Amino acid sequence: MTPTQTPPRFTLRIAALAWPILIGQLAVIANGVIDTAMTSRFSATDLATLALGASIYISIFVGLNGVLAAMSPVIGQLFGAQRFQDIGAEIKQGIWLALFLTIAGCIALAFPQPLLALAHASPELNEKSMLYLRILALALPATLGFRIYASLNTAIGQPKMVMALQVGALALKVPLNALFIFGGFGIPALGGPGCAVATAVIAWTLFLVGGLLLRTHSSYRAYGIFGTGLAAPKWAAQRELLKLGIPMGLSYLIEVTAFTFMALFIARLGATVVAGHQITANFGTVLYMLPLSIANATGILVAQAVGAREFDMARRIGFAGIRLAAILSVSIGGIVWLAREAIIRAYTPDASVAATALPLFVFIAFYQLFDSVQVTTAFVLRAYKVAVVPTLMYAFALWGVGLGGGYVLGLDPFGFSPPIFQGAAGFWMGNSTSLALVAAGLLWYLHLVQRNAGHER
Repeated sequence: MTPTQTPPRFTLRIAALAWPILIGQLAVIANGVIDTAMTSRFSATDLATLALGASIYISIFVGLNGVLAAMSPVIGQLFGAQRFQDIGAEIKQGIWLALFLTIAGCIALAFPQPLLALAHASPELNEKSMLYLRILALALPATLGFRIYASLNTAIGQPKMVMALQVGALALKVPLNALFIFGGFGIPALGGPGCAVATAVIAWTLFLVGGLLLRTHSSYRAYGIFGTGLAAPKWAAQRELLKLGIPMGLSYLIEVTAFTFMALFIARLGATVVAGHQITANFGTVLYMLPLSIANATGILVAQAVGAREFDMARRIGFAGIRLAAILSVSIGGIVWLAREAIIRAYTPDASVAATALPLFVFIAFYQLFDSVQVTTAFVLRAYKVAVVPTLMYAFALWGVGLGGGYVLGLDPFGFSPPIFQGAAGFWMGNSTSLALVAAGLLWYLHLVQRNAGHER
């Protein structure tokens, strides 16, 4: 290992790649916050439309986006191996994959009646939610197309342009939302579905700008994306992407549905309890962006090292990223615990809701270590193109231990749950335990994968 490849150097490389990813992710989350804040000022029905429609859209989008995310480790390994022309070929195959995924996703969004039926909502709410989802079906091709551009930039270690575009999109969100939600300039007020129109306009803008940059910017010329002719879908390449992408998409879906069903079960305990849970979950999601960005950056650098056949460097980078994510997340978790009352007051003036949320914040501080370790380790494993076993671990831990254990503790159907864990706290205890299990399991499996990768030299 050269002097420029010492462990502190690895940490600095991870941090330099992680911070623009973090800002971009926060900008994307802020879009949802803006939608909620502005729609709530239009009507309660439209806010319910947004809540119902967004929950369906996110479930579909997260699964499809997870499949397409397989491109990042694949391109990262090609970049590390300096196989630049192969990156262009992979991008073209990724475009075909995005097209296939778009067809499936658009059908689900255009005909959402079976999913909406599960909510037993009023006819008016169903109608508005259906309009919201059908508008987003028009945005899906551009959204998945931009994901290819983002995956390329991140995989080659250049996420700043993606960050700049995501921040620029955030700046467009407020005026476009105002125009389509409340109406103006001859455009009728659409309420909740207006958020979807604004999202579609922004999605196509990002897609077109990203495509223009790929076509004209000199930094992409080496990859031969343009000027090398069209490429038909190659089923061998598609199988390779799906072999990694399907379990990745399932793992994302498992994470999302674990929290979705957790909220549905907690809703049985009353509006005050679910409101306290929602505050805790929302703040926990914001905190999760930090280890997620470090995980992204670590995974890309590991993939590049693996592609270059530098397996020892890949191992060192992987553990440097896991260590960095754990230290920062635990430190922030401690700060959150000390400032929990002020944070909750910023969310709600309702004393009963605040009292419900307060004891749940101990879990945010408690599980930061496990959450940061599991997500970073999962991304490192994906850098080695390993995803099936981690997905099985997620299913067992998050669904079995997290949801199942949370149900037993929180709702106490068997009458033996300790009082301290009855209610929302039981679900959060189950979730925290599941994250601890999956973190330990993934670390163990990473050790096996790295040992086997070392034998390939």
